[in-house]
Amino acid sequence: MTVQIFPVRGVGAVEPGDDVAEILKFGLSEIGPEHGDVLVVTHKIVSKAEGAVREITGDEEEFKQRLVESEAVSIVRRRGDLIIAETKHGFVCANAGIDRSNAAPGTMILLPDDPDRSAHRIRLKLQNLLGLDLPVIISDTFGRPWRTGLTDVAIGISGVQAILDLKGTLDWTKRQLDVTEIAVADEIAAAADLAMGKSSGIPAALVRGVGELHGEGRGSDLVRPVGEDLFR
Repeated sequence: MTVQIFPVRGVGAVEPGDDVAEILKFGLSEIGPEHGDVLVVTHKIVSKAEGAVREITGDEEEFKQRLVESEAVSIVRRRGDLIIAETKHGFVCANAGIDRSNAAPGTMILLPDDPDRSAHRIRLKLQNLLGLDLPVIISDTFGRPWRTGLTDVAIGISGVQAILDLKGTLDWTKRQLDVTEIAVADEIAAAADLAMGKSSGIPAALVRGVGELHGEGRGSDLVRPVGEDLFR
């Protein structure tokens, strides 16, 4: 299997009310999407288009802390200025997903209200514009409790599996796999980030060659239930 990643270029500044699918149409048309491709879109442009942006008032750090606490359903850990919070989506992440990177001066960006719904809307609109059913993943950058560094993960999904369940299949030695579940949507999101980067101004990438992973996964499928979370 050969995987290819194509950055979607030509996307300028995104404002509230913009149509993300329309914005991405030109760059995608230049690539030429094919059946089996998956489109990964960073949540920043989705949040901006949906108006999930807040203007900073008063002291910036105090404003951020208040905003984080208002967006969190629970605070999992605190260390200095860092807050690990659970969002209404069920995600456990730094600062409830609130970010200042790639935000206009004087603003902070929130997570989309419903990333799965946002991904589905983009997918349906692109199907009309391009004549192709193109699965969509909305990504964000998360840390991990037992690993150093950040990686992109899928927070919204439409048209592709979230998890590839290999339980009951055999490995190459003919040993049965009993617990193996692959977070394929997260893997695709992380791969796409290699082509997008954090400071290139490229907010989307087309991933080709990941196999037949079409399905109706959701970002919520990747959230570990609290009862199975050994870290809470």
